[in-house]
Amino acid sequence: MAHWDGIEAFVEVVRLGTFAAAARRLNVSNSHVSRQVALLEQELGLPLLYRTTRQIHLTDAGERYYARCRELLDGFREAEFDLQSLQERPHGVLKLGCATTFGERFIAPLVNDFLRLHPQLEMRLYLTNRQVDVIDEGYDVVVRMGTLQDSSLVARRLCERREFVVASPSYFQGVSQPHSVAELSQHRCLIGTRDQWRFDIDGLHREVRVSGPWHANSGLALLDAALKGLGLAQLPDYYVMPYLARGELVDVLTAFQCRDAGVWAVMPHHRQHAAKVRQFVDYLVDNLPGLLEQACDGNPA
Repeated sequence: MAHWDGIEAFVEVVRLGTFAAAARRLNVSNSHVSRQVALLEQELGLPLLYRTTRQIHLTDAGERYYARCRELLDGFREAEFDLQSLQERPHGVLKLGCATTFGERFIAPLVNDFLRLHPQLEMRLYLTNRQVDVIDEGYDVVVRMGTLQDSSLVARRLCERREFVVASPSYFQGVSQPHSVAELSQHRCLIGTRDQWRFDIDGLHREVRVSGPWHANSGLALLDAALKGLGLAQLPDYYVMPYLARGELVDVLTAFQCRDAGVWAVMPHHRQHAAKVRQFVDYLVDNLPGLLEQACDGNPA
C-alpha cells in the first residue's frame, strides 16, 4: 500500500500546481514533498507527474490516480471535521478574508457581534482588495462579491447585491444617456478597482472593459465623483440607492444589469462542516441582508 504521506503530497502538488505551494500548505520543505512524491511513484512502479522547470503535468496514470486520491483525501478531512463539529461551540482560530471597504462597513461589525456570542473563538480578519488564494493561503472563509468563477470551492449565497451604472443629472446636461453597453466608449467612465464592468447581455454574463480619466481604489471616492458630475460609475446598491431615491443620481443601462451579482461565502470543501465555519456563515446569512437593507434605505449600517 502506498504511503499516506506520499498520497497527501501528490494530491496537494496537483491541486495547488507547484511543489512550493504544496510544501507551504503541508508546512514542510520543498525537498520533503518532492521526496514523498518520488517514493510514491517508486512504490507504484509508474510515473505520476511530468516535471519541467516551470510546470508540472499529470501522466495518464497520474490523472486516474489523482481523481481517486483526491476523493479519498477530501473524505478523510471531512471525517475529521465532522468529528470536530460534534462540539457545537465554535472554537479555535477562524481565518476570514473580505474586500476592504465592504469588510469594514458590513463584515467587521458582524464579526464582532459573533465573537461576543462566542468569546472562546479567535478571529483573524484580513481585509484586502487582492484576490486571495483561499486554499493556498489557509483561509476558512472568504467573502466575495459578484458572479463567481467556476472553482473547486464551496460557495454559499449570503444575500443579493445589484450593481448600477449611475451619473448625476448634471453630467447628462452635456451628453445623452447611453442606451447600449457599446455606447460606454462615448462617455467619461469613472473607474474603481476594476476597469471591467459586469453586465448581462443576451442572457450571458459579460465583462466590458471601460476607460476614462478618473481612477481610484475607493468606492466612497467613486461615489463622490459621480455625485459631482465627473462621469459614469458602476457601483453596488448599498452605495447608490439613497441617492437614486432623492434624484441625486440617475441609473442607466438597467436592461443590462447583472442579475447574479450576489455576496458569497466561499470556503474549502473540507472545512465547510467545521462548527466555527458553519455557524459563522449561518450568522452572516441571518444578519448581513438586514445591514445591507439599512444602507440601501439610507440608514447607518
